Amino acid sequence: MASGALLEPPPGRKVFRLTFQPTNSDIDDNGHVNNVVYLRWAQDLGVAHWQSVAPAEVQATWAWVALRHEIDYRRALMPRDVGHGRTWVSDAAEGPRFDRFIRIDAEDGAMCAQVKTTWVLIEQATGRPKRVPPWMVELFA
Repeated sequence: MASGALLEPPPGRKVFRLTFQPTNSDIDDNGHVNNVVYLRWAQDLGVAHWQSVAPAEVQATWAWVALRHEIDYRRALMPRDVGHGRTWVSDAAEGPRFDRFIRIDAEDGAMCAQVKTTWVLIEQATGRPKRVPPWMVELFA
């Protein structure tokens, strides 16, 4: 991910959204949302997105685990601010790997943090990685 380049979903891409209200424990010694919290919110966005598109029987068979997170921080959220998270996925998987893109913005739309994550599809019964099937990519399209 090129530092400084803002992530935006491609035209027509389905985007999932969540809003985050920082709690007291999210605030660090500098008086703003701790960097680790943005990563937790990114994880929460990815999981909630999966749960919103996959039927229960699919979720019972398949799970995702994070392989890599690449995060850029640009602007701090303060204790009373609200974070607006957006996520979308790449248009193709690479074997068991699937990239996800996340932006967490302030109420004025300014980017606070953005994340490119790589997730791996796991078959629940075996705990083993499996190739992402085309029908699963379509769930997010």
